[in-house]
Amino acid sequence: MRILALETSTEYCSVALWQAGEISGRSELAGQRHSEILMDMMDAVLADAGVTLQQLDGLAFGRGPGSFTGVRIACGVAQGLAIGADIPVVGVCTLAALAEASGQDKVIAVLDARMGELYHAAYEKQAGEWREASAPCVCKPGDAPAVSGSGWHLLGSGVGVSPALLERYAGQLAAIDGSVAPQASAIASLGAREIRRGAGLDAAQALPLYVRDKVALTTAERLCAK
Repeated sequence: MRILALETSTEYCSVALWQAGEISGRSELAGQRHSEILMDMMDAVLADAGVTLQQLDGLAFGRGPGSFTGVRIACGVAQGLAIGADIPVVGVCTLAALAEASGQDKVIAVLDARMGELYHAAYEKQAGEWREASAPCVCKPGDAPAVSGSGWHLLGSGVGVSPALLERYAGQLAAIDGSVAPQASAIASLGAREIRRGAGLDAAQALPLYVRDKVALTTAERLCAK
């Protein structure tokens, strides 16, 4: 089985190919150039592996949460390619991708959501499968959902948003790493599991995950904040 994965939800742009459990790919710190470089990266990954789109069994993409524009780029490209190749698509939560790549069993995944907020989810691995200890949401650092027990790994760009996040989980953390970002390699691994389970979707049904309904303050709200 072959699964191509795309991830553009943060400042990184990455593409990965999953083949019978082996993953190859490319990643680049793209800033806001995702739409300029994504297709070339995809072509290079497929060419390196000697694989064509028609030989793929599915497409996986980082469905968010993350940059509004970035998430839409990966979703739109995955949908277009899947329609052309007549293959299923699966959207993978970017926070779950952080957990998958960590190599740990207890992960609190946080991404900077701007406006002083976090995209947050917590995962525990049980019998080789991830279980949501806290579903993806957007929250203030000091209001992050509680988790039980200790030994948690706090990962992602949201770590540096506010000291209140570390205070929230005082005594529960085994490690902290704010340098990691969602990557297509983890999207590919999680996507392959879903495709094997028959959970792939028709391209038209694959949609981004937006956990924030509001992306800007009103004029009145900005004035009240001053």
